[in-house]
Amino acid sequence: MPDIIDLRTKKCVPCEGGVAPFSETQSKEMLAQVGKTWNLVGNKINADFKFKDFKEAMVFINNVADLAEAEGHHPDIYVSYNKVRLELWTHAIGGLSENDFILASKIDGIIEKTESGESLK
Repeated sequence: MPDIIDLRTKKCVPCEGGVAPFSETQSKEMLAQVGKTWNLVGNKINADFKFKDFKEAMVFINNVADLAEAEGHHPDIYVSYNKVRLELWTHAIGGLSENDFILASKIDGIIEKTESGESLK
């Protein structure tokens, strides 16, 4: 089972379908390897984030967008002023794959930088 550090060093791999999504048991095991912010909801994982204001939320979203583009794996993003919800699942298989947990772990890295006072672009 990969740990948080392992997940952050991995790269998402293209998924065109043809593989089974993780079972609930596999999903729970993988969820234990990412930050406590993430929740298993059906065949997806999601996380809610709150920021000082809209601008800070948008900086976070832009950083997530850059990461998602680099990984080739894109979350569903919902914004309400200073609140952001991210939802991850592998659309091609209709459920969760390792890619979702890799991206979740890397998104946690963005949050850790923010919380440590490191400036995001």
